[in-house]
Amino acid sequence: MMPPMAEGDDHVRGLTLDGYTAIPRVGGLILSPDGGRLVMTVQQLAADGKRYGTSLWELATGGEGRPRRLTYSEKGEGGAAFLPDGSLVFASARPDPTVKDDEAEGRLWVLPAGGGEARPLASISGGVGGVTAARSAPVLAFSAPLFVDSDTLAADTEKAKRRKDAGSSAILFESYPIRYWDHELGPRSARLLKLDVAGGGEVEDVTGEVSQALHESSYDLTPDGSTVVTNWARDAGAGLIEFDLVAIGPDGRRTLASDGDYMAPTVSPDGAWVAVLREERAAYDRASDLGLWLVDLASGEHHDALSAHDLWPQEAAWSPDASRLYLAIAERGRVPVYELELASGELRRLTDEGCFSSLCPAPEGGLYALRSSLSEAPRPVRIDAGGKVAELPGPGPALTVAGRVEEVVAHAADGVEIRAWLTLPAGASAEHPAPLLLWIHGGPLSSWGAWQWRWNPHLMAERGYAVLQPDPALSIGYGHDFIQRAWGRWGEVVLADLEASLDEALRRPDLDATRTAAMGGSFGGYMANWIAGHSDRFRAIVSHAGLWDLEQFHGSTDSGPFWEREWGSPYQPDERYRQLSPRHSIASVRTPMLVIHGQRDYRVPISEALRLWTDLRRHEVPSRFLFFPDENHWILRPGNIPVWYQTVLAFLDEHVLEKEWTRPDLV
Repeated sequence: MMPPMAEGDDHVRGLTLDGYTAIPRVGGLILSPDGGRLVMTVQQLAADGKRYGTSLWELATGGEGRPRRLTYSEKGEGGAAFLPDGSLVFASARPDPTVKDDEAEGRLWVLPAGGGEARPLASISGGVGGVTAARSAPVLAFSAPLFVDSDTLAADTEKAKRRKDAGSSAILFESYPIRYWDHELGPRSARLLKLDVAGGGEVEDVTGEVSQALHESSYDLTPDGSTVVTNWARDAGAGLIEFDLVAIGPDGRRTLASDGDYMAPTVSPDGAWVAVLREERAAYDRASDLGLWLVDLASGEHHDALSAHDLWPQEAAWSPDASRLYLAIAERGRVPVYELELASGELRRLTDEGCFSSLCPAPEGGLYALRSSLSEAPRPVRIDAGGKVAELPGPGPALTVAGRVEEVVAHAADGVEIRAWLTLPAGASAEHPAPLLLWIHGGPLSSWGAWQWRWNPHLMAERGYAVLQPDPALSIGYGHDFIQRAWGRWGEVVLADLEASLDEALRRPDLDATRTAAMGGSFGGYMANWIAGHSDRFRAIVSHAGLWDLEQFHGSTDSGPFWEREWGSPYQPDERYRQLSPRHSIASVRTPMLVIHGQRDYRVPISEALRLWTDLRRHEVPSRFLFFPDENHWILRPGNIPVWYQTVLAFLDEHVLEKEWTRPDLV
């Protein structure tokens, strides 16, 4: 945990790697039914400094006083939801003190509205997923992984014990996919469970069948708790998964919509409508698109609520009277809040700067949210009806960064505007120009703009580097045509946009055009690999979790058939796999490369890095390989994060600044 703050010490100024990992991280907000209490999920460094733990903190919505911590346990707490009476339900693996040798991996707990000890509501052997509560009834919905043949929670617990006693870890798969990001989808599979808190505490399995239908589930309850609305993974053949919208109620499961991939449904306060994000399924010659749809819960009739706007919504929340929707929408490197008046269809932008999330509309009007930017870690704010934003105190000291962030606007060869964020170190000037790092975002359908706990440019700026973070073709927040420009043409078009942005930035006298490097992770790692074989303008390249051979990637990633929509089938002659694979340009790679990968990355498997590393060594390219056996697509452990930055900085200092290589102490 962070050391106690001295009296009046309410800011952290500057970033050291050790201090950076100790900053409390706000992960989400929920608002009590009466609008008087905000509860935050906060991630903090554990006492031993080797892991992060989560806890729940409460903040008075008037902003008075500092937030206070509600929960304390070594296991941590999360997945919180308010019941109608103001009681707070949360998930935790903390043991039940009334149960001898409690080995359950998850429990639901309830903290009374008036205070007192939390008490357990349900014990789930395999753990508890996301929790949601009905607005008007003491009913909860949550997910939990159960064994295929478990028809009760007791039977599931008993089978877990038998496997443990036998020393068996085997998994038999009978469906696809079998992995997701960093874990296997077995031996248990997700079920959707309901609990009537006032009805005797019996947990009801409402899934209706055993499958992987809920492995990417998001769900909500109708106000009376009778019906769960969720997305439902359906096998569309040949390993392809499509996500329908379904309602599960007293009459069983019925499909509301299946003409796109649905996610993040939220039921209106009157129980009549569902607002849901709908992704138009991509095709070989057309990029996917994301919209906000309204679905009539009774009839299933649905329509695009933003059909008149070319926007990429991120989140939706209903006003208490169901007359409006508050939306967080990606837009030009920001995520502002919009208000959609449903009767008129009028869309009004409420906020300007910043990226907003965790929208919590208040009973008295306005809403609460988290706001962040490239210079501001997520903090709670209140947004009034007119769009005025007021900061609320967070769980730790505010962070003040030394560097400054500016926008850079360039134009591609086809005239399309390419914008970027430029983070400059404090000392950059014409007399002392800063070396420049080009950072390429992942996705590829993504954008820079929000605060990054991973890939934070200010850690580099504190050490004298400027960081350019462009939004090239395939970035969201610039309209569908902007994505379409590079659909099926990743490397060629995106590199041209990156170079246009880089050329524009390097016109500045406070940047050194002779000392540059390129870096990226995931899709950004793919582009780092592509740049290595198609450009010699950089002194160093860092590729984190990057794709190298698309045909190999298709067969080893956690959901290969998904990519066939854009690349075609790998079992039929299709030039895209060859044209888009950086591997085929290995003979042209000359720039020193640092390859980074985690063993438990199932989205971009370790095989990509292993083949890249082999090819680099066989072609005698100066290179190093930083490997994390216990990490996934991201580097998340507090002991590994500093090592990641130290190794990257040592590599950059060697090749960009021409300093002697200094091996980080812990590798």
